[in-house]
This record gives sequence, structure tokens and C-alpha cells, in this order.
Amino acid sequence: MTGKAMRHLLAIESSCDETSASVFGEDGTILSNIVLSQDEVHAPYGGVVPELASRQHLKSITPVVRESLTAAGLPLEAMDFFAVTQGPGLIGSLLVGLSFAKGLAYYHRKPVLGIDHVQAHIESAFLDRSDLPFPVLALIVSGGHTALFLMPRKLRARLLGRTRDDAAGEALDKVAKFLELGYPGGPLIQKLAENGDPGRFPFALPRMSDRSLDFSFSGLKTAAVRIIRESGISREAAALPDFLASFENAVARTLVRNVERAVESFVPRSLVLCGGVARNRRLRAAFERFASGRGLPFGIPSPKLCTDNAAMVGALAWAKIRASRKKIPLRLDLDAYPRSPR
Repeated sequence: MTGKAMRHLLAIESSCDETSASVFGEDGTILSNIVLSQDEVHAPYGGVVPELASRQHLKSITPVVRESLTAAGLPLEAMDFFAVTQGPGLIGSLLVGLSFAKGLAYYHRKPVLGIDHVQAHIESAFLDRSDLPFPVLALIVSGGHTALFLMPRKLRARLLGRTRDDAAGEALDKVAKFLELGYPGGPLIQKLAENGDPGRFPFALPRMSDRSLDFSFSGLKTAAVRIIRESGISREAAALPDFLASFENAVARTLVRNVERAVESFVPRSLVLCGGVARNRRLRAAFERFASGRGLPFGIPSPKLCTDNAAMVGALAWAKIRASRKKIPLRLDLDAYPRSPR
């Protein structure tokens, strides 16, 4: 079955702590996108516990897929393709979704496509901005990933830089955990920092000694902890909003600065910001200011499509199917991979 004969697709995402299923219609329209978060499960621990995440996926995946089909008004038998996140992510969580999708493909004798989680995040930006000209420079920012990619054309991406330690979202979560603000930390910091002064607490932005486009947030995190201790910052401190706004601003400036350096070196025709941290209003505003100042069109997914979801998985699968000139085979030898290849 080729892309031309395609009718419906069911996509599944389970790379970390969201269980999600999405159904696509005949023209690539998203008919449903159900996302079940595990925030309440992991909140007592201040972060995602891998074993708990995989157990929760086992409990949730069947009802989530069923709800997605119901919302789309279609039976499982109407699906012509299945797509599932193959990696990177938590290996136990990935295996739940991958095994479920492979089981469906085997029973219904329909093809299943393994999808890269990071590339799917990038594809989510094209759901609302299909007109972005290539080459595209894409910045992905989440709790597990911070990286820059250059896309010379559709479905082709070259890694320019990635984090060498903490991801940006991970740094935000760790500072929130240190202050005992709760989990997930990023949204809580955004809320508390909304009326804070981002210039009150100065942060030196990290620089790579080899002048690469890699990222490092461990130094910012260490500086944040030092300021917290020296200034007596706590949940009750009057200076908390200013401190959080300053730290949030430092993270955003670090990210946009690398985008600026990449733009100067590779001269893209458009920009993309994606990933869970792309929901952050301060980062979105900084990215938009930079893109507008350079006269570059840009794409940022709507907040609901920034976090892990199956619609982005289905979008990338749909693009791959449509681009394929050969029949998509029924492959059941897909393996999960926890990390992206260099």
C-alpha cells in the first residue's frame, strides 16, 4: 500500500510519561489526539520514575487507543497504517508502545512505522506552518532533549549541536525541585515568574570552549543553587518571582544565542522552535523577537502540540508514507532505542 492509497493512520506515543494515541484521516487531517499525563504519578518523587512510567503505560495504552478511535468515529479495522515512537526515550516506556503497535500490525496485517521522537517534535511545527521555506533551522527544547538541527529539505535533518549535560527543561525542573516548588517544574516556574524582574539576578551565559553549537545547562543550574543559598531564596521569599524570572530568562537567552550563531553560520530561510519547553512564554517571545528581527518566517507548534503527543508521531509518519515511492512493508523487527545516534 503506497501513500496514494492511504486512508487512515493510528499513531502511538509512549516515550516518557505521556500515553498518547492519534488518528489521522484521509487527507492528513488529525481526527483525534488523546494525551494522558502521568504528572500526578510522578509528582511525589519530583521527577519521572522510569519503572512507574512503564507500568502506567501498560495500564493506560488500551483505553487511550480506544478513546482516540472513538473520538475519530472509526473502528480499529479502518486503520491502514500504524505508527509508533521508536526512540529516543525511556526504554521501558518505549517498549510498551512499540510492542502494542507491533501487535496491532501483526493481527491486522497492516504496516507499522517506527518514528524518531525528536524528528516528530520538529514535524509538529509544520502542522500549522506547512509553508516554511527550506533550509529550516530547528531548535528542540524539552525535559530530555535540547538540540539544533538543520533541515535542507523535508524529512532530512543534520544535527548541529546538542546538550552535553542537562537539557533545558531538566535544568528548570531541577531548580524547581531544589526549591520544593513541585513537579513538573517548568510550568510552575513560568507561573511564579510571570510578574518577576528578569534582570534582578544576573547569570553568566555558558559558552563552549570549542565554539561548537552544543549546549550546557549544568553551569546555569549550579549558579542558580549558589544564588538561592547566598540570597536566602525560598518558596516564601519575596524575591522568588524575580529569581525565577532571571533564571528562566537566562535559559531562554542561552537557547536563542545558539540559534543566532547557527543562523550566522548556516543562513537558513526559516526557523522552528519545538518541544515541551517551547510552551514557555518567555522563550516563545524571545524566539519570535529574534526571528522577526532577522526577517525570518518561523513555526512554533501550539502549546498542546509542544508536549509529547501522538499527533506529531502521526504527522511524521504521514509525511514519510506520502514521500515513499515503494509499498510500505509489514515490518515487525523494529527495536526501541533510548538515545539518538550522533
